Formats: sequence, C-alpha cells, structure tokens
Amino acid sequence: MHRASPKPAGHRGRWPGPVFSALSACALVLLPVAAPAQDGRVLEAEDLFNLKAVGSPMISPDGGWVAYTVRTTSLEEDSSETRIWMASTADDTVLPMTGEGASAGNPQWSPDGRYLSFVAARNEGESQVWALDRRGGEARQLSHVEQGVDDYAWSSDGSRLALVVRDPEESAESEEEDAGDEDRPWVIDRLQFKRDYAGYLDRRRTHLYVQDVDPSGEPEAVQITSGDYDDSDPAWSPDGRLIAFVSNRSEEPDANDNSDIWVVAADNPDAGATLLRITDNPGADRAPAWSPDGQFIAHTSVIEPEIIWYAIDHLAVSPATGGPARVLTESLDRNINSPRFSPDGGEILFALEDSGERHLASIDLSGDNFQRLIEGPLSLRGWSQSGDGQIASLVSEPHLPAEVFLGTGGERRQLSFANRDWLGELRLAEVENVQFDSRDGTEIEGFVFRPPGFDASFQYPTLLRIHGGPVAQYDFAFNFEAQLFAANGYVVVMTNPRGSSGYGRDFAHAIWADWGARDFEDVMAGVDYAIGQGYADPARLGVGGWSYGGILTNYVITKSNRFQAAISGASMVLYRANYGHDHYQYEWEMEVGLPWENAEAWERISPFNDVANVVTPTLIMGGEHDWNVPIQNSEQLYQALRRLGVETELVVYPNEHHGIRKPAFQLDRLERYLAWYGKYVKEAP
Repeated sequence: MHRASPKPAGHRGRWPGPVFSALSACALVLLPVAAPAQDGRVLEAEDLFNLKAVGSPMISPDGGWVAYTVRTTSLEEDSSETRIWMASTADDTVLPMTGEGASAGNPQWSPDGRYLSFVAARNEGESQVWALDRRGGEARQLSHVEQGVDDYAWSSDGSRLALVVRDPEESAESEEEDAGDEDRPWVIDRLQFKRDYAGYLDRRRTHLYVQDVDPSGEPEAVQITSGDYDDSDPAWSPDGRLIAFVSNRSEEPDANDNSDIWVVAADNPDAGATLLRITDNPGADRAPAWSPDGQFIAHTSVIEPEIIWYAIDHLAVSPATGGPARVLTESLDRNINSPRFSPDGGEILFALEDSGERHLASIDLSGDNFQRLIEGPLSLRGWSQSGDGQIASLVSEPHLPAEVFLGTGGERRQLSFANRDWLGELRLAEVENVQFDSRDGTEIEGFVFRPPGFDASFQYPTLLRIHGGPVAQYDFAFNFEAQLFAANGYVVVMTNPRGSSGYGRDFAHAIWADWGARDFEDVMAGVDYAIGQGYADPARLGVGGWSYGGILTNYVITKSNRFQAAISGASMVLYRANYGHDHYQYEWEMEVGLPWENAEAWERISPFNDVANVVTPTLIMGGEHDWNVPIQNSEQLYQALRRLGVETELVVYPNEHHGIRKPAFQLDRLERYLAWYGKYVKEAP
C-alpha cells in the first residue's frame, strides 16, 4: 500500500515527482542531526525562563536591517515581556529598539524604510500603532483608536495605515448599568457563542479603518467595512487605491468556515456597503497578497471544506478584478502558508510544511518551476523579503531555538543569537529522525531524543509523547520539553501518527470520525521501534501529551496496560458532554453529526466508555477556564479513575485557558511531569 512520506531515500522532498514512495520496511535515519556539545550541564526545568523566544522577522525595504521580536519570561515577576530588536545585514550589529517595561510586537517597516512601526499598549492605554523614525528620536504614536488596534498595514506609498479594529463596547444607558461587566449578564444570540480566551461572544465585530500617517497629530481613523462580519488581513494594492481583506460574509458565518478574499476602496465612503468579492470557493481563502502590477492576488485556499481541518491549505491565484481562481499546488498535497509575490512578480514564495520539516519554497504563476529556497532538517517559522529580493527567515533546528537568518540555500547566515550564551552552557540530547512501519504497513515518521551521555548498551526508561492537533506535526524545531525529559535520563519517542499534517490529505484524513484507532497503532509502533533498537526498557514506559496529545493518551491507557504512568493534559473523554460547552460546534457536526441524531458515532469514539480498562497511574491536568477542551473532561476522567481505584491526581490551574501562560504554573507543570514519571516510570520494579 502507499506509504506516508513523499521523500524517497536520499532525495529530500524534491517535488514534482511521486507524492508517495515505498521505502524499506525497516526504520532509517533520513539525515544526521547535528550533534550537541558534549561539555556543560544538563537542562533543568528552570531553564524554561532562560529560553528567549525570537519571532516576526521583518527585513527593511533596502535590505540593510532585519527587525524582530524577542520575548523573555521572568519567573520572579511571574510575567513575560516582548521587545523589538534590529540586526544589521552587513555586520554583527544588533540593537534593541524598544525599552524594557512595555511589550511591543508586530514590527513593520514603512515602504520607504524611514519608520519602524510596532503595536504596543503604553501609558496604561490600549494597543496602538507606534513608529520609530530611523533618523532618531522617541517612538511616536500613530493610531489613536479608543478601543485599540488589533492589526495594521502600511499603504504602498507610506502615507496611510489600514487598521483592524474591534467594535467598541456599547455604552451603558444608566449609572446602574455602568457598574462593571461582572454585574451585567451576557446576552447571547449567536450560533458560535464562545471561544477560548475570548469568552462569550456578542455581536461586536472586527472591521477595517483607514487613517493618514501623521506622527505630529491625531488623524481620524475612517471605517471602511461594516456589517455582522469579522474582517481581517488587510493588504494594500500597489497603487494604494484598494485594500484586499478576508471575511466570511455568508448568510450564517458561524455555521461554516467559508472565508473569502474581498476588495474595498481605501477611500470608501459607505463603510463597506460596496465591495468586490474576489473568491467564491466554498472553503477558506486567506492570506491575500497582491502582485507588483496589481493584476493578481495570491492566497491560500481550502478546496475540500467538508473535511474541515483535515483538508490541505493550497496556494491559489485569483484575478484582482474577480474571476476563477487557479490552484497552483494541488498535486503537491502539502500545506502552505504566508504566500508573497517576489519583487519582480515572476514567482510566488510561500512557507511549506512537509514530512517533519518546514521550508521556504517558490513557484511561478503557471504552477511550474517549483523549488525549495530554504530546506533541510529544519523548521521555518517566519520570513520576509526586501525590495531587492533578500530574504530574512526565522529558523529553528533540533539544537537551536528559533533565530533570524539572512539568505537562502548554502548562503544562509545567522543574524540573531538570542540564546547563544545559554546554549553554550548545556549538554543537549541527541535527536534522531526515524521512520518505522505501523501495524498495517503504513510508514510513520518520528523523532527519538536520547539522553546526554547516551550508552546504547543500557535500557532507558522511555516516554511516548504525543502532539496536539490532531492535524499538526512534530518537526525539526527545538523542543524544550523533550530535551528536559532526556536531561532527566529518559529516551523520548515523538511520532507523527495518522491525523498529522505534513504528510498529505489522505494521511491526515485517515482518522476521520475514527479517533484512537489508526493513530493509536501508529504511536504504539513508535514505542515498539524504540524497544526493538535495544535502548528502551519495555518495563519502564510512560505516555502523555496535551490537547489531542492528551486525548490520544486516553485512548492509549484504555487500550493498553503496557505503560507504568500517563499524563493526560487538557484532554477529552466523554464527547457528547462537550456539545455546546466547547467551541467546536461546527467541527463536531461536520465530523460526527449532531449528537441527538448520531449518538452512536459520538459514543463509539469516546474513550470514557472504556475507562474501566485503565490500570495506568494517570496525572490529569488542565486550565480552569479552558473552553477549547473544557476542564469538565479532566474532571470526568479523574472521577472515573478515582472511583475505579486507579492511582490518579487532578491538577487545575486557576484562571488559565487551553495553554498555560502564567510562568509559575508553567514551571509547576514541568515539575509535576518529572515527579509523576519519576515515581511511576523510573522507579518501576
């Protein structure tokens, strides 16, 4: 049968060619991963707060500088902060552009390169656009929107900004109503009525505004779109007359994922009543980017919306005046994002997700001449291009947290070194990229982290760690959590089972309405592979993950008694109980139907119904206010295991959502991971 990876041995992902290839049934290493230093100390949980998160590389129009963000986290202050930095492309100069004490993000350059702009909430105000004049001086506030700005984009001549702004809250009609949100009820009439982090949803929407750039004054922002819709991703036409944007303007936007590309006049006098619809694809069209001559708009396009998140994000091009879109990457069968035209308009560049890697690729407007500009065992996390074609990228590798680079191919050069000193202190785990066959012969890719000082003659306690999603993937990026487990003496097995992205439409869709079947077999095959290599101790096994990683962990412990410990983070167990409580009403209905019409499908895939099979000591964790995967799931699993007499604990983090953000809680979670696995896996008889 067809295998998962399109990469024939020794020929890493050169498309066009066969999408699938039959590789040897035995596991093999595709490429050696650079070995870590052999000197220094091993990683500790507190090192999480030494790790600096670099992001948002934006190269200046003249190619002379790259602006980027650096987020630092303080355990002592229990907070994080993001600053803007700038690196020279000509020498080793690196400069901080924003000071300490106020976070800043979303750096952009004005088209003439004079201003470096960013979004920040200063002076106890809302988030606004600020700009630094490269000739000197303090940052000046450009936007003055009372409720703040969510996003922005410069016009092509630098004279105006497009702003993304959420509608203001309705004014209280009396002093009695002005007593605060906690004393006012939520009045809900939407189909999609809640979102994690956002809370209950009202009818306030996000729209586009345009304002002049005048650092010396407070120019008025004029609203150019309106209606009971959310508008986002503004992109100015080259002549500055039009703005393309993304919006779902169907009759009931909450009942589908059908966003389209629209165009509005930047001087629109009717607040968006007059619009030009560019795409009519029933799936999601996003990320518009104009060609330099203004004739085309490139964008991502989902052409199989009926399979929701299992579908592929393709690259498409539409005429800027509307008309049929051309999908350029349909035969590639891989997700793409962040499309942009080259400065001469001859090709489109985009980020490409492929088999545990993330690359920068390009293709011409005919759909031919596909090539990879940045490739190899790495993970591209962002990129931008200057007017003369230079490319700045954000790249991570197994032993390198994301940093800023300049150039492509063999000419790529590192510009930022935010984590160099810290990394120099450490002995990191060896990372091996492997393939192995699942039970039915499907090839699965994974990564094995081996402890510093690894000795192949020993059998190590081994952890199976499962990624979230399910449509996501482990890749060649630096993985702090896996490195921490390895530093504590574990072999760590991380697999990309069916359902994962990066391996094509059919590979992801294989778990449709059948969670915990093929993907269970795939992750177990990863454990068997490690045991077969001789270094994983079959009597000392642990399993765990967060989100879908926790969900698949629940399947593992209801189907297998091979593990001495499990950690189920932010997971689900009794699926019908989630309907109307989590924020996935549309996705649930598409995949398994309405619970009162298709109850059997919901119950068949709910691991709660097999919970009596569990014998594995299980630590259960989640955030108090998680509406992505509500904490009630963790409570149900805990109650069942406690009633069954299985060793278990429930840890709920106050005021946290799906992701744990409070630094003290992040450390607490890591320490509990190590303590639970230490007690039940390392100390297993």
